[in-house]
Amino acid sequence: MLSARLAPVFLGCFSLTTVAHDLVSRDVAAVDPADHSKGPMHYIPSNVLTTIALVLVLIVAVGQTLCIRRWGAKWMLSMVIAAYCFALGFALRFGLHSNPTSLTLYIVETLFILLSPCGFIAADYMLLGRLALHAQAEKFLLIRPRRITIIFVISDITTFFIQAGGGGLSASKDASMSKLGSNVSLGGLILQLISFALFTFLHLSFIYRVQKYSPAIWMRDQHKTWYARWTTLAYVLCISCAGILVRSVYRTAELSQGYTGKLATTESLFYIFDTLPLLIAVTVYIPFWPGRFLDPRNMPAYELTANGLGRR
Repeated sequence: MLSARLAPVFLGCFSLTTVAHDLVSRDVAAVDPADHSKGPMHYIPSNVLTTIALVLVLIVAVGQTLCIRRWGAKWMLSMVIAAYCFALGFALRFGLHSNPTSLTLYIVETLFILLSPCGFIAADYMLLGRLALHAQAEKFLLIRPRRITIIFVISDITTFFIQAGGGGLSASKDASMSKLGSNVSLGGLILQLISFALFTFLHLSFIYRVQKYSPAIWMRDQHKTWYARWTTLAYVLCISCAGILVRSVYRTAELSQGYTGKLATTESLFYIFDTLPLLIAVTVYIPFWPGRFLDPRNMPAYELTANGLGRR
């Protein structure tokens, strides 16, 4: 029964690993991989690194899918869906290895890899309010739980469309439009970085205030093993925030240098400061899936409504 339910998931993973091959066959004729100067990436993506990244991201995506099936927390779906989209972005890099001058593949690959983390960020935004409500410590948040979700998710959606619009403009063959698109994307990344930095500060202040002003709430799960305490999930969110912040700073610095700068044209830096931090930010939830901690049955004084989180 379980294998039958998971069959579509694994079929989807297999499809992602083969989609690049289909796109390559429809695109322009392959060029000499050594002639990378003509390509928009200014380097030939390594198939070895791409394969490693693709496999790891798919493992995380499937792992989170299984976590949702086992422990719930469907509000984390934005992270799961984004992980599959992130994997698709890496699958497209196989096409760019064979066709480094293909503008179509470059645009689609860039948009998937650049925009997918917005789904990771949205999941973190939704977690903090629920975590505070679960611990019955919402009074220690600087913003009400319901407003946290509304404010920051709207911010995430806004920066998503700004970056998407900028990415579309930057693909223009017109130099002035391309420059405008680059600036628009940079603006979206800066706004996203500011927004997420504020959110991270909000979370850190919440941890500090609970520890200082309500030790009883902070220690309420001490009778449980360390990996089952609500404070563990609070620290997991810290790790996720750190990974996303590293990636956001890197992307902002990269785009500020332009598409021909050292950060944009050095593949190793992309994997070190973009892929790896994001992998850590989402992988950390697999052993500590929020659904294991935030069981709605353990929050009798609260409920989830169509308008967000609030009291019954």
